[in-house]
Amino acid sequence: MATKVYLSLGSNLGDRLANLREGLRRLSLHGVVPLQISRVYETAPVGETPDPRPYLNVGIWAVTELSPDALLNTVKTVEAELGRVHNEGRWMPRTLDIDIILYDNLTMDTPTLTIPHPRMRERAFVLIPLAELTPHLVLPDGTPVQELLRNPQTQAQEVRIYHADLSVPSD
Repeated sequence: MATKVYLSLGSNLGDRLANLREGLRRLSLHGVVPLQISRVYETAPVGETPDPRPYLNVGIWAVTELSPDALLNTVKTVEAELGRVHNEGRWMPRTLDIDIILYDNLTMDTPTLTIPHPRMRERAFVLIPLAELTPHLVLPDGTPVQELLRNPQTQAQEVRIYHADLSVPSD
């Protein structure tokens, strides 16, 4: 049975838009089929990065028959296929970064995977696309996404619409 998942994709190396497009295409090939794609947003990097290049970010609702752990393996595979090296460090620039934000209404916390994503509540580049696609969404713990968007720290983060089209890939 297919499960609805919300993923956040970002890129700040190379042709950022092409990286996002190719990531979406490859996710489809691996059984993660995008249903809705947010607008593209441009944001400053988060964390203690030595590289100030801005990210392009999108959020997607997709369906998959993969388990949460299999989805994590798929995400890591697609990132690697696009040149991401996972041992470079936490805040390093990336050709493609894919985070599993929500997996239906599942809540889980294992050594390798936490759902909902543990830092989603503090990242405007995750919350804004999520609210764009599902304005009245309530998280598994009962928190409305709109409430998180009213947080002054979230509102202080610079997130700009990047005018580009990322349509659902079809193969």
